[in-house]
Amino acid sequence: MKGINMRKLVAGALTALMVTLPTQADNRDEQTLYEQLDLMTGVIEQVRNLYVDEVDEKALIEAAIQGMLKSLDPHSTYLNPDVYQQVRVQMQGEYGGLGIEVQMENGVVKVVSPIDETPAAIAGIQGGDLITHIDGQPVIGKTLTEAVKQMRGPIGSAISITVIREEEPAPFEVEIVREKILVRSVRHRIEEETIGYIRVTTFNMQSGKGVEDAITDILADIGDDLDGVVLDLRNNPGGLLDEAIRISDAFLDRGEIVSTRGRIRDNNSRWYATTGDMLDGIPVVVLVNAYSASASEIVAGALQDHRRAVVLGDRTFGKGTVQSEIRLGRAGNQAIRLTTARYFTPSGTSIQERGVEPDIEVLFPNQRRAKLRREADLQGHITNDQISQDRAGEYDDPLPEEELVEAVEETDPQTPPADIQLRYAIKLLKNMSSLPQSQVAELQQPVSR
Repeated sequence: MKGINMRKLVAGALTALMVTLPTQADNRDEQTLYEQLDLMTGVIEQVRNLYVDEVDEKALIEAAIQGMLKSLDPHSTYLNPDVYQQVRVQMQGEYGGLGIEVQMENGVVKVVSPIDETPAAIAGIQGGDLITHIDGQPVIGKTLTEAVKQMRGPIGSAISITVIREEEPAPFEVEIVREKILVRSVRHRIEEETIGYIRVTTFNMQSGKGVEDAITDILADIGDDLDGVVLDLRNNPGGLLDEAIRISDAFLDRGEIVSTRGRIRDNNSRWYATTGDMLDGIPVVVLVNAYSASASEIVAGALQDHRRAVVLGDRTFGKGTVQSEIRLGRAGNQAIRLTTARYFTPSGTSIQERGVEPDIEVLFPNQRRAKLRREADLQGHITNDQISQDRAGEYDDPLPEEELVEAVEETDPQTPPADIQLRYAIKLLKNMSSLPQSQVAELQQPVSR
């Protein structure tokens, strides 16, 4: 970049970025804005000229942009060309790497969730794990972009990560072999002959069709003997809004699915279900936990508000904000993700910070002692100004405590004994199938707005 006026270059880049963002008010003090931009470019120029070691100007500017966005909230971020390409590929459902959804928290990489049947999941990586070192190099001081780039590599190559886990007394090393990740986002099977089970691990471009195909297969396999369906959204970090709407629509016959509200009118939208419930009212239980986030919470919230499903498990993560992807640059190969609106469930409840409360809380034994980290624990998170409402217990629990114990103690080769939540859901659906149809219909009456 020699021979180029760094001050003008950076000022131009930052000014272009500011023009891309919505203006705050007509009476903004333009002089103050440009004075601050000039101050920032002056700092960058001094670092470039005087820092003890030679700096990469491109990396310096990217860090400045990233820092600006991260000062807003934990989910606004800059996607350089490399990361932007990785995100595009990942949303299509195929990419290379370890198979984990991550975010940066307090200078280290936090695992939001491992993706089922990927190298990370097989190696035992869990949601909430903190990655402090990658191949012996500390993560502190790196951006999330740099950390993700370091974790990716040739298929078949090994990587060592240092993990801190809340219940472990000391950090420990995990070696993982990188593989090509083919994200099969939807899986289904039959449980105990009369229960359909559908697991959605992420919301990519294949998820909506995957759920529709799963319902079709389950109905073909079981027919009139189907007692109910379990929709498992545990450890699902979210993804594409369109797919969350499509999946919700598969279970709903009418009504609003989700709405978004932002400062700019263009960010205010509502989405509604189309006519036709693929299950025609057959009972549904949605499984959620502390790492069910974003699009998962949209689906759980919509089905809960319409009383189309019983939500069972633990309170969800609480990420109720919309990130708009705004392309930058002449080539359009880089972008920013900017928080532009909040999600609201059909009843008008904001998911942000508070999450979706289960109708029936069922925790694993070790969860009662653990302090799980959610959106509300992230530094700089957007607060929810709605009055908190406790939805837990809205349903009269039709499964007595002694039957819960029985459900846990029973053994079945297709269901891991440790999965208490799934076993409870199966027992609940079988119990509901024995109720008179009028009572089931009463349970499923929508919540009034």
